[in-house]
Amino acid sequence: MPLLMPSSLYGLARPFLFGFDPEHAHELTLDGLARTQNTPLACAYSAPRVNDPVQLAGLSFPNRVGLAAGLDKNARCIDAFAAMGFGFVEVGTVTPKAQPGNPKPRMFRLPQRDALINRLGFNNEGLDAFLANVQKARFRKAGRGTTSPMLLGLNIGKNAATPIERAVDDYLLCLDGVYPHADYVTINISSPNTANLRTLQSDEALDALLGAVAERREALAARHNKRSPLFVKIAPDLDEAQVAVIAATLKRHGMDGVIATNTTLARDAVKGLPHADEAGGLSGAPVREASNRVVTQLRAALGSGFPIIGVGGILSAADAEAKIAAGADVVQIYTGLIYRGPALVREAAQALLRDRSQA
Repeated sequence: MPLLMPSSLYGLARPFLFGFDPEHAHELTLDGLARTQNTPLACAYSAPRVNDPVQLAGLSFPNRVGLAAGLDKNARCIDAFAAMGFGFVEVGTVTPKAQPGNPKPRMFRLPQRDALINRLGFNNEGLDAFLANVQKARFRKAGRGTTSPMLLGLNIGKNAATPIERAVDDYLLCLDGVYPHADYVTINISSPNTANLRTLQSDEALDALLGAVAERREALAARHNKRSPLFVKIAPDLDEAQVAVIAATLKRHGMDGVIATNTTLARDAVKGLPHADEAGGLSGAPVREASNRVVTQLRAALGSGFPIIGVGGILSAADAEAKIAAGADVVQIYTGLIYRGPALVREAAQALLRDRSQA
């Protein structure tokens, strides 16, 4: 996932860089970003942040374009992504203990459809290493004196070895750790690459998990004298009835927002292409329609005031605009960075600012 270059050169360099194995390219890029952030070399990928503040979940987002979780699982490159002009950056998913994830190869490009399939499986260095990296980040200091500094979301999950009946324990351990450092926390129950994780989206399981999380949040808010918003990330592979149940459960337990959506298991849009039958979650352009459908259904079920972060299939400014039109308040990108490069961040943020000013 090569990002480390001026945006104007990205299109020329991408064919060469796509010759690397996707996960190898991803790691090389993150290594480069980690080494160059907060140095003069960061000018290679830096861009002025578009000022388009929006109030959401009690937070001031400096603009409406964020980085989705999954790209920087270990929170190594927060300052580098801040330099690209994101209004908010979400890192993780982190689990209590370090784990290697699923066997390689586990990431595949489908360039004919601007898509990826991954089955990484929450590979990460564990909560302690994650928090150490979060605390090293300088973006908050750099943002002092500005009206709306970049926000940081911390995304939490369960270890693969933890039985699904004990999943709540993992989420609470992670919540305890990340809470003091997060502008908001995301409860990830929608990755298709951890066995049985998506069953937590079902009625009874979700009710139990969010009830426990909400109770722990009250204790943490009192302990740390801050109330960090809680978001829940859901899948696109849900029908309208399931979305309605999730929406009701989110409101019942006082969740502050929802992120829609994660990757899809559907393969209709890529049928017949190389790698199309690989197991894992499909992201990029093919998930756009399903993501927008879920966003629209959520908005109808939740009403106008409930925060929705829209993610899935944003590869252009028009895609970002469509996500907002579907009912999202702000958007996140991930696969779009792989196919479009850092220029997409500012392009999308400027388009959303124009739309707002013309409304």
